[in-house]
Amino acid sequence: MTYRYDPAFIRAIPKTDLHVHLDGSLRIGTLIELARERKVELPSFTEEGLNEKVFKPSYANLLEYLSGFTWTLKVLQDKESLERAAYELAMDNWAEGVRYLEVRFAPQLHMSPSFGLDGVVQAVDGGLRRAREEINRGLADTEPPFDYGVILCAMRFFTPEFSEYYRNLTRVLSASSSHDIIRTAGLELARAAVRLRRETALQVVGFDLAGSEEGYPASEHEEAYEYVHRHFLKKTVHAGEAYGPESVFQAIAKLHADRIGHGLHMFDEDMISTGSEPEKKAYVENLVNYIAENRTTIEVCLTSNLQTSPGLVDVRDHSLQKMLDHRLSLTFCTDNRLVSHTTVTRELTLALDNFSIPPDQLKDIIVYGFKRSFYYHPYSEKRKWVRNVIDYYEAVEEKFGIDS
Repeated sequence: MTYRYDPAFIRAIPKTDLHVHLDGSLRIGTLIELARERKVELPSFTEEGLNEKVFKPSYANLLEYLSGFTWTLKVLQDKESLERAAYELAMDNWAEGVRYLEVRFAPQLHMSPSFGLDGVVQAVDGGLRRAREEINRGLADTEPPFDYGVILCAMRFFTPEFSEYYRNLTRVLSASSSHDIIRTAGLELARAAVRLRRETALQVVGFDLAGSEEGYPASEHEEAYEYVHRHFLKKTVHAGEAYGPESVFQAIAKLHADRIGHGLHMFDEDMISTGSEPEKKAYVENLVNYIAENRTTIEVCLTSNLQTSPGLVDVRDHSLQKMLDHRLSLTFCTDNRLVSHTTVTRELTLALDNFSIPPDQLKDIIVYGFKRSFYYHPYSEKRKWVRNVIDYYEAVEEKFGIDS
């Protein structure tokens, strides 16, 4: 059975978004305005035209979905545009009740000889910081304040057209294979992420691996992830989005993932490359039990998965129900607010309208978002912060007459 919740209750509860890409979450009006200012030729300069030609309701596959980033990246190549995009993203989240936001992006896609990695991260952090200051000014003591973290993304694959950084790296490592260049870039970013967290006030809280999985295994990034692991930086990995359980296993076993981005296909035995049917079944059971017992949190992105998985036509066929049945730690995320035309509230509503999530389990899911965040303060402070969130959530439940 499905449980019915007042939409006002969903808007009012404190929420998180732990998986949202900056370059996939611009306001569409901002994209058009920045393109005009920076002389970037878009496929259309109207919202209707862009939604018809680029940011569609559905896509043929993940690669077509990712093609929309071509246009957003073209306008996010300077300090002002990145600051604005980050500030607006924070304000849009706050407007729907999001109290904690982890924004991820690949700095190497925004860099140039005159705009280095530190400047890129400072610009994003600056926009988020300004929003936080404005939002929290005058909040009641009982309200959870707004806060944020920054996650830096390594890339599973690239072409020289991705950015000036990759074109330069390709020239420097001209005798290397593309896979060697991918590893080099990932390790450089890992070292930068650790340095920025250790030596600056920038709120770099985690490291990610993004991009298409097929043909680009997570194992190529073991050295980068081992580096951030040794330096106590939290880790998330896109896995199980377009590939099967083995991709999720690699993320956990080889990259020490604290969280998994998507995890859509982690139950799909037919996507395992070798083994008998009983062996494949046992593999999935062992994998899921391991994830459950270790509280490895799944960043579930329903709308995005519907758009990028051709075989997933009805959201009720999503593996979310199996995740719920196995009591996995999960949290609902947007992935890309612009590309997927979604919000955290919409993702929650989509889940609640189509899956059996009773009030006690909904509360657990919301709290997981805060507990399993990469919150940058010491653990003792994080406990107080989470307790404040729980108290506030329970006050909203009481207001709406919900008993969890």
